[in-house]
Amino acid sequence: MLKLGFGLADLACTRFAFSPLWEVVASVRVLKNPGEHPLHRPWVTAVRPRLEASGLDWGMLSDLVPVPTRVIPAFVCPPPVTTSPDLEVELATMRSTPPGDVRGYGDSPRLTVLREDPAAGLERLADVIRGYWAITLAPYWPRIRTLLEGDVLYRARRLAEGGAHSLLNDLDPAVRWEDDTLFVAHRHVSAVRELGGRGLLLVPSVFVWPRLFSVTAPPWQPTLRYSPRGVATLWERRTTGVPEALAAVLGRSRALLLAELDTPASTTHLSSRTGMSMGGVSQHLTALRDAGLVSAHRSGRYVLYARSEAGETLLSAAARPA
Repeated sequence: MLKLGFGLADLACTRFAFSPLWEVVASVRVLKNPGEHPLHRPWVTAVRPRLEASGLDWGMLSDLVPVPTRVIPAFVCPPPVTTSPDLEVELATMRSTPPGDVRGYGDSPRLTVLREDPAAGLERLADVIRGYWAITLAPYWPRIRTLLEGDVLYRARRLAEGGAHSLLNDLDPAVRWEDDTLFVAHRHVSAVRELGGRGLLLVPSVFVWPRLFSVTAPPWQPTLRYSPRGVATLWERRTTGVPEALAAVLGRSRALLLAELDTPASTTHLSSRTGMSMGGVSQHLTALRDAGLVSAHRSGRYVLYARSEAGETLLSAAARPA
């Protein structure tokens, strides 16, 4: 059991943040042991062949995320210092890790460079993470981010309506708030920690399910990574048709393509699913991309298209009852 002691200043400093870098690390756990994460099977099925076809050597990253996972080196995924950092901001933080905090992790030959030349090793690791992100997570990030943002909005309402007690007691079945202490039923940690005025950083994470992960060692703000509400529906196909209101604005073909991008897809797949010609699909996707409603991501020999955050918002708004 991990016990986190709160003072008045800690409640004032408690905040939320997203972490693309942490999602990278947590997703590696899923890819290495998919049987333990049936919730994410659709994602694993989609990205594993793309990762293999890309030829990316991600062994260095894999070796730093052991399975089963007890401890992940803190420098690989430091808690975010801003509310919504992009991946490059977090990689810059990772690359600034003091050499003494990098040496001594693992005996894998692929990690030799981290032990012998930490700066060069961190640069190489950053390159690996960029490649892994582009193939496995970038096409899905708008959907993931939408889910995370929805969770934070829900938590904010809990705080506004019932205070810290309502917020913290609703985070996870393994978390309990009582007498100014947060009790976390932690699988591998048994300790008592006073937050000491630093507050608690709450990071919703889709790939953390079904566990909780914590960071309590200095110099980082104490952090709790938890599963957001609705994570079980993340990979479901949510679109059953084309909203007429959206078709009236975009045209039926473009509205259909936007609806079909419930999961990232190539031009070939979209042509097969919609019956449109390859040229027609390509033309409509170009228009949607120029309007900021879809994004394009290269994965090996293919270019995958995905709804952007603007596209997710537009489709959701059009699907709501009048």
